[in-house]
Amino acid sequence: MGYILIVDDETTITDIIEFNLKKEGYECKSVHDGKEALLAVNDYEPDLMLLDVMMPEMDGFKTLELLRQKYKFPILMLTAKEEESDKVKGLELGADDYITKPFGIRELIARVEANLRRAPKTKMSENMIAIGDIRMDLTLLQVFKKEKPVELTLREFEVLKYLMSHPNEVFSRADLLKDVWGYDYIGDVRTVDVTIRRVREKVDEKIGDDYKYIKTRRTMGYYMTDEV
Repeated sequence: MGYILIVDDETTITDIIEFNLKKEGYECKSVHDGKEALLAVNDYEPDLMLLDVMMPEMDGFKTLELLRQKYKFPILMLTAKEEESDKVKGLELGADDYITKPFGIRELIARVEANLRRAPKTKMSENMIAIGDIRMDLTLLQVFKKEKPVELTLREFEVLKYLMSHPNEVFSRADLLKDVWGYDYIGDVRTVDVTIRRVREKVDEKIGDDYKYIKTRRTMGYYMTDEV
């Protein structure tokens, strides 16, 4: 459903939020100051962040300002302050939403879901592509599934990279042979099916008659969905 980073110096609050979000099916991690948040995001970009305003070392406003120099994922500010000026400051710095303490868990979850619906599902940077819980490091040539490394052959890596780089675009077997294997490849189109099957076994999950991420469009080909 998504990976959420919770940033708050009050461990009681992070524990409550994390417990309830995990019940809803989210993956969560909690850190307790702005500097820790920057390090955590550098390791793995979340789908959404809950960011407290009042924290030691580095407050939420400074953390938000630094994050927005590089990242575009939704950030919800948590604050005990109700002053309009604080909310305006956060929004001007790039916050997507605000929730005032004390808050109800149902309201928090509703705001998380609403912001995730509005956010693009595919994350791309110069050295990383991510769809759902599949992350590809283009510098290390390494794929991670739920943050666990997955061993792919070079061809499997190239096929997955191609599909992840073109979410929701359908490619025929001939398209994939031309664009991934190369114009000079002479072989059976079933080579594509075998490679797709191996990639699915390593990074995907079966849902009914199809898969969660790498979908089959009957008579047309394959595509990778970011609508997860």
